[in-house]
Amino acid sequence: MATTPNFEDFQNFSKQQLEALTAASTTWTKGMQDLAAESADYAKKAFASGSSVYEKLLGARSVESAIQIQSEYVKQAYEGFIAQTSKFSELYAKVASDVMKPMTSAYANLQAK
Repeated sequence: MATTPNFEDFQNFSKQQLEALTAASTTWTKGMQDLAAESADYAKKAFASGSSVYEKLLGARSVESAIQIQSEYVKQAYEGFIAQTSKFSELYAKVASDVMKPMTSAYANLQAK
């Protein structure tokens, strides 16, 4: 036999939804902070690497040496970029999953009633 929801049921449902939304928002904010920190760290490393290569290029004694330095840098920068892209993808997926957990839990609680 189904019962008609009363005011207390509605109030409890609203409270659960607000708690789930707050938890999701907090998780989202923390995740975005983590991504920003990771991005800043990558930018610092890339800048340091680029500066190091520039100094090496200034000290190159031949065109061949300069080309070798530049080629090694391009390869290293590309590999680093691909690795960082993969890391960002994993972080975004984790944040999205973590954000959905409270909402999914609240929905499951609603379905159980």
